[in-house]
Amino acid sequence: MQKVSVLLPDELVVKMKILIPQQQYTPFFIQLLERELQIREATLYQSACEVEADEMLNQEMSDWDVTIADGIKHESW
Repeated sequence: MQKVSVLLPDELVVKMKILIPQQQYTPFFIQLLERELQIREATLYQSACEVEADEMLNQEMSDWDVTIADGIKHESW
């Protein structure tokens, strides 16, 4: 486990201290973060599926495949 520091608005900290016992801070933030990460992962996955299903975009990307062997050397900046 790693320690992480975050800045929270004063009003939020006051409410947190009133409603959540100090020994429950870590489990509370873990649950909150896990829930938000699941939502964001699901959103990202859905976006990727939509991109994959977009026939016009896939055709345009396929059209660019002719540039793969264009003879231009890769720059390693």
